[in-house]
Amino acid sequence: MSREKILEVKDLSVSFKTLHGTVKAVRKVSFDLYKGETLAVVGESGSGKSVTSRAIIGILAGNSIHEGGSIFFEGKDLMKIPEDEFHKLHGTKISMIFQDPMSSLNPIMKVGKQITEALILKLGMSKTDAKERALKLMNEVGIDQAEKRYYQYPFQFSGGMRQRIVIAIALANDAEILICDEPTTALDVTIQSQILELINKIKAERGLSVIFITHDLGVVANMSDRVAVMYAGKIVEYGDVDEIFYEPKHPYTWALLSSMPDLDSKEKLFAIPGTPPDMHHPPVGDAFAQRNKYALQIDFEQQPPMFKITDTHYAATWLQHEMAPKVKMPEILSRRIDRMQKRLNDVK
Repeated sequence: MSREKILEVKDLSVSFKTLHGTVKAVRKVSFDLYKGETLAVVGESGSGKSVTSRAIIGILAGNSIHEGGSIFFEGKDLMKIPEDEFHKLHGTKISMIFQDPMSSLNPIMKVGKQITEALILKLGMSKTDAKERALKLMNEVGIDQAEKRYYQYPFQFSGGMRQRIVIAIALANDAEILICDEPTTALDVTIQSQILELINKIKAERGLSVIFITHDLGVVANMSDRVAVMYAGKIVEYGDVDEIFYEPKHPYTWALLSSMPDLDSKEKLFAIPGTPPDMHHPPVGDAFAQRNKYALQIDFEQQPPMFKITDTHYAATWLQHEMAPKVKMPEILSRRIDRMQKRLNDVK
């Protein structure tokens, strides 16, 4: 059965001018987003995840340079449409939830007004209708005593409740795509779980398409349908969530999965050796080669193409070349996957 494609990012490249030169932040990134799915984009800080999401919604910094590529939505390339048309899409058909809810909200404006502002300005609602809609949204995202809370300021809300207000604002205009940029990082573990459940619930009820940006693969295990793994401005592996968690192929994905805390293991927590490359001067070959104990000589000389593993699973690693030596995933990860599969079977 064919799926309806709602967004297509093709060969997107974004750089930034700095005092120390040009930073190659996103390098020929391509992916599709389908209606009603959650695509998780994971990777370390500085891998290009947030820059990609900000390019989609049109809020890149002033020193950014669009080096090339396209972002197609509703048959239009968002990188070429007039700025006023782009801003009409921002907050209406494509919305975003940011990492820190306190910095996303105006501290001296009552939360009710912050929700209704978009409804009045972008949809032309009356103040009465906008307030009615805002109260409904506040109830939808799980805020009790909405009528009372409507007149309160952000500092009167907990971190989790502030993030619920941010979600209400993002949903105010019936967006079709919701981009979540590390939406739970600033919250404690219990509240994180509640916010993730809320996003899943709203996605199911509204038929939303979600792009979920995170550095934590553990967060997306029960959130996503597909996963794209980014490193040094490129997507190095993508596939269905089960393919990425149970049959990963790229050494960087191996390293990310191995570094996840595991309460069922007494093994020492794995840390990825080395540091990400300086993107003022991206490496000639595979950007992960310097940190990769499985690297081949060609990794230092030539960037690998995307090798097809299955119809839905691709990995940019020379280890997938037919002439490459056969390398197994690390033992620590193999044991971890065995434990995950055992837990899954126990639940079933």
